[in-house]
Amino acid sequence: MDWNTVKTEAREKFRGSCRVCPVCNGVVCAGEVPGMGGLGTGSSFRHNIEALAAYRLNLRTVHSVSQPELSCKILGMTLSMPIIGAAIGGIAMNMNGALSEEDYDAAVVSGCCKAGTICMTGDGPKPEVFEAGLKAILSEQGRGIPIIKPRGNEKIIELAKRAADAGAPAFGVDVDAAALINMTNAGQPVGPKNQAELEYIKKHAPIPFIVKGIMTPDEAAACYQAGVDAIVVSNHGGRVLDGTPGTAEVLPEIADVVKGRVTILVDGGVRSGADVLKMLALGADAVMLGRPLAIGAVGGQAEGAALVLTKMAAELRAAMVMTGTQDVESVTSQILW
Repeated sequence: MDWNTVKTEAREKFRGSCRVCPVCNGVVCAGEVPGMGGLGTGSSFRHNIEALAAYRLNLRTVHSVSQPELSCKILGMTLSMPIIGAAIGGIAMNMNGALSEEDYDAAVVSGCCKAGTICMTGDGPKPEVFEAGLKAILSEQGRGIPIIKPRGNEKIIELAKRAADAGAPAFGVDVDAAALINMTNAGQPVGPKNQAELEYIKKHAPIPFIVKGIMTPDEAAACYQAGVDAIVVSNHGGRVLDGTPGTAEVLPEIADVVKGRVTILVDGGVRSGADVLKMLALGADAVMLGRPLAIGAVGGQAEGAALVLTKMAAELRAAMVMTGTQDVESVTSQILW
């Protein structure tokens, strides 16, 4: 299986919900929500791409780094690379049913495991979205992280306990889904969470707690004060609010406030191993991969998802050699021009 074959197969199965463009930048699919695009003008999606592209890497080859170390520890887990699969749910609605919910989750969770890392799974207005993720995690002996919509606190805790029972090493809440109409219309209202609510969830959670959707330093600090274990710097792939900055724009200021206090994950516009390295240099401990992983899963199931990750790991390794970076846990901003 090769990447071009996977992309060709994915393009056919998406049936227009994703064009598998040569450059995945949110231009062609702007406004396509539901779908794989960005909300409204699509500017938030595009800003993720543009923000990363604005950073340059210092090419350095007078050094002794030839075998860089890609493995890292995140929330007690040893991963083969600092890349985690992002949670994507609602496959029927957003991907024209390119795969069933169960088949998609099985592909990304298994594919990430094959590549030596881990995947997050989604939640949605239909119970089968969360259930499909939990089933995939169980099939891989707990190697997955369920992400829960910002429902009522007791419901979140109930689902977190189910995640723990499935062997999951952590769970998350994507607070950036606070205004999703499809959840409210389905009788499952969602909303923002204040610091006291985050503290309450953390206090009653049986496993580490991740808060996804942090875009400002003050909210990162509130998460730290609430005792959460990790944050995800994310604008939900540009799918919930038009006109936000790109995640790479806000990441350095957030890292200045909470780096070393909570684990910092980031998503948004990561398309290559060089992009991964840039995010690490800007303050992330690891990145999350969404749309490229979805293309791999739709085009080649678990093998296709694993192929995306191994390809990106090879690119990351090469970028580390070409910047004189020995290991992913000690990347500094000095590699940026």
